[in-house]
Amino acid sequence: MNPSLNIVPFSWFYCNFLCCFLVSNLFISSVLSSPSYTDHCSSVVPESQPTHPTYRILLPQFRTTYYTGGERLLGEKPFNQSYDYVGKLLSIKLTSDSHETNAKNVYKVRGQLLIRSPYRYYNQDRGNFSYDGSYYRRRRRSRSNSITFLLNGFWSESSRKLCMVGSASWKSNEGKVINLDAVLKLSYYSLNPSMFTSVISGALESTSSVKADSVYFEPISMFAFPSVPDYSYSLVSKEIGGGYSGGFEGPKNQSLDLDSSRFCSSLSQGFLTFEVELGRECDNAQTCPSRGLVDGFLPHEVSLSPIQCDGEERMIRYVVRFQNDSYAGYNENFNLNATLIGEGSWDDKKNQLLIVACRILDPVNHFGNDVGDCSLRLSLRYPSILTIRNHAKIVGKIWTNKTGNDAGYFRSINLTSSTDGGYSPAVSFSGLRYEYTELDKAKKLCLVEKVEKKNGNIYPDAMSYNMRFDMSVENSNGEKFAWGYAEPLSVGNELFQGFMQQAFTPESATVNEEVLEPVYEPQKTISGPSNMSFTVSINPFYSEINRSLSGSQMQITAEGVYDSETGYLCMVGCRKFPSNVKKSDDDSRDCEIVVNFRFAPINDKNGGFIGGSIRSTRTKTDPLYFEDMTVSSAAFYTGVAARSIWRMDLEITMVLISNTVMCILVGLQLFHVRRNPEVVSCISLVMLLILSLGCMIPLVLNFEALFLQTKQPFMFSSQGWLEANEVTMRVVLMVAFLLQIRLLQLVWTAKRSEGKEKGLWGEEKKAVFVSVPMYFFGGLLILLLNWIKSKNQGMHFYAEFSLWVYLRSYAGLILDGFLLPQILLNTFSGSSAIALSNPFYIGTSAVRLVPHAYDQYRAHSFPRTNINGTYFYANPSADFYSSAWDVIIPCVVVALAVIVFLQQRHGGRWILPKRFRELELYEKVPVVNEL
Repeated sequence: MNPSLNIVPFSWFYCNFLCCFLVSNLFISSVLSSPSYTDHCSSVVPESQPTHPTYRILLPQFRTTYYTGGERLLGEKPFNQSYDYVGKLLSIKLTSDSHETNAKNVYKVRGQLLIRSPYRYYNQDRGNFSYDGSYYRRRRRSRSNSITFLLNGFWSESSRKLCMVGSASWKSNEGKVINLDAVLKLSYYSLNPSMFTSVISGALESTSSVKADSVYFEPISMFAFPSVPDYSYSLVSKEIGGGYSGGFEGPKNQSLDLDSSRFCSSLSQGFLTFEVELGRECDNAQTCPSRGLVDGFLPHEVSLSPIQCDGEERMIRYVVRFQNDSYAGYNENFNLNATLIGEGSWDDKKNQLLIVACRILDPVNHFGNDVGDCSLRLSLRYPSILTIRNHAKIVGKIWTNKTGNDAGYFRSINLTSSTDGGYSPAVSFSGLRYEYTELDKAKKLCLVEKVEKKNGNIYPDAMSYNMRFDMSVENSNGEKFAWGYAEPLSVGNELFQGFMQQAFTPESATVNEEVLEPVYEPQKTISGPSNMSFTVSINPFYSEINRSLSGSQMQITAEGVYDSETGYLCMVGCRKFPSNVKKSDDDSRDCEIVVNFRFAPINDKNGGFIGGSIRSTRTKTDPLYFEDMTVSSAAFYTGVAARSIWRMDLEITMVLISNTVMCILVGLQLFHVRRNPEVVSCISLVMLLILSLGCMIPLVLNFEALFLQTKQPFMFSSQGWLEANEVTMRVVLMVAFLLQIRLLQLVWTAKRSEGKEKGLWGEEKKAVFVSVPMYFFGGLLILLLNWIKSKNQGMHFYAEFSLWVYLRSYAGLILDGFLLPQILLNTFSGSSAIALSNPFYIGTSAVRLVPHAYDQYRAHSFPRTNINGTYFYANPSADFYSSAWDVIIPCVVVALAVIVFLQQRHGGRWILPKRFRELELYEKVPVVNEL
């Protein structure tokens, strides 16, 4: 037998043996370095001897955002460093290496525990930008603070407990790598889940008990509230059956009913947020009725996050969280004292939802006993009548079944929803109506303008979606300080349905019925004056401190009269008292506000603008007075939106045509230099470099679009236009770029071989020395203009954004004048060679001219919009586009093309005065050598 035949099998066996040996050694070393399981987990799940491998462990997945502790490992909220809040995350993932043991229902398991900090730190890369189709976006290099523990231990199906030990590598703040040993203890919900047995809880603790030790870290308490099958709503069922007291009293018809078909869709779509109504008694924390609600602070908000819902039985589970900051990130500050678990059931006798909530115990000190005090009660209901002073779509109450002498007792507290309360586009409530109470006051305060209908203008119908709009807000000095939105609440006696919203869901509807197609246009129209109510929200910019609002946000409910023949809407508004104004028990609303809106005609092809004002009728000395505010919004109506979609389809087509034409033109120039190799060295390198960069920069700044967005189209036309995506445009642009590079390579090679003999390198340098300073000083002028603008605005973010918009537009201007370096080279060299083919420089000039012609057509045919990513051709942020620039730039481009045409026929110095042209003739006189 040939010995060489055994080389391959032997090598394969040796490599596998070596790999197994190394892996086993690494695993053994990791096990040996792990803390002792017996010392830390024997009281939870006793250690057992592994027997057979298994793949059928019924261990529920553990993934949660609720955890506390571990400040040393994960860090606290940064103050001197830029960061993004990405949310907490803790997850356990088991490996497939699991074994049965000699103990019944006990399994040996291995896995890893990942803990991610909610804060992601980042540093801005000042030289790195990406292009998103509308402007350049600064890329940020970020890092997430997380740690992973490698664990092994035992899981008991009988006791539903898991205990694991392991270690993790961690880098301290001093830069030292430390090996941390830890023990994980988890208690899972039982097979018969109820309020007391439906929580997965536990803790990760350091094996070191010495706080001064470098390997010590604070215990990390963790919770998970899973959706479990066959959950028993025993507490709330018992409460309703016993006839509870403390909820809403009064006639049943004051509240709307929720049948089983819309119960879950109303109460489990996202989390509900409520404002805690604190009266003037809460100026003193000792007398505040909510003093005993949460230890440590007075809550201003309560949120209900759904866990699971049973629509047939109309029962639901919630995580109840209290917080004192309305802008606190969700799950950002998880507080054991302020987080509860509740189960709710719909009481059809009172048309309200009753929730029994229980406090959560610290798993470090109460391992396996997750739930404690269950004395908290919540009641929620949907009012059947909305008014300007009470427009919350869902309201609630909090109370306790404790007596006044018990610890933790507090008086009943009212809640008002700050979210939509389950009013999703697919759900409406029969019997809900709006009641006007301030119309007489509106007629007295509003000076209704008598505007005659001119030029056949047609204004939005009161029931159309065009009545809803976003807006920017300016103060009395004309400075923009906030943004906001306005949305109708009711029109006449009917609630506003809005865009893509179904009609009222009938009482007999079931969840199995087919979903109706959305109603895009209202079935009925209202002409002439009609009563309307609106909700208006104003949110100041984060970088602004607005004294006039006396707070960070203003929510206004207004009602008045809208005239669809003139587009004029005048209303009286009410807002909640600011936090710095003492509240009254009788009234907590400021209704001395006048709101005016002027809508643009819907038949205006340019869209127009919506204008208005919000002013206080109080005196300036009144603490509730605020300065007048002016609002404005682009009237982006539904008809205008359809035209904009058609425009985007057209622009995508024009981009593809433009890039394809560029490929053809560069190909013709390559064919020209192939037929006339003697003119290659007469082509300007600077010109070709500018053209190449014009293709390369968009490709480099958004290179990932070529590979990562192949299935994401820009926009699909409903009328059969070309369906193009970003990849198609980038590929065509890349072909043009490669052809430009090939032409640049040919010119560079020719100049290197012939430049020293003919002195063309010197002429090229002269052209560079003239053109580069011109570009440089032009860029400095752009920086100066941006600095002046930013100084006037006083907002660094918008100044930085406008800087890159200006620089990009300036780059587009340089690209428009791509022939300038060629003209300079021809002038300095005096060459009359036909270096550029007529189709190349004339066609390329035409490609640069068409966007400016199209910009004028677009300005007169389509509405302008500031929405990012809607301009694909003649992008306003990619070049200077305006009525003046659209005339100046084409004239300059045509002039440059004419000069090149004449230079290639009459000599490069044809544009110079006569006495300078003569120098060219003297240089051409041959020198006679005497023998």
